[in-house]
Amino acid sequence: MTAAGIKTELLRMIENETDTRVLEAIHSFLENAHLDPTLKEKLTIRALRSEEDIKEGRIHDKNEVIKRTTR
Repeated sequence: MTAAGIKTELLRMIENETDTRVLEAIHSFLENAHLDPTLKEKLTIRALRSEEDIKEGRIHDKNEVIKRTTR
């Protein structure tokens, strides 16, 4: 995806977001992202993939997460 495409998708996602905690996290991330452009790119890609996973139903419930993280 191009930078313009990513920006367009992010703008769409931000406009549809109602959870202030999510918006604050995005704001904080972008405020601090200038420190490491490579990290910013990696985290942005990861966030977009996560959003796609959620849309496609590729999620785990609380019990699955606990089971996977307490082995």
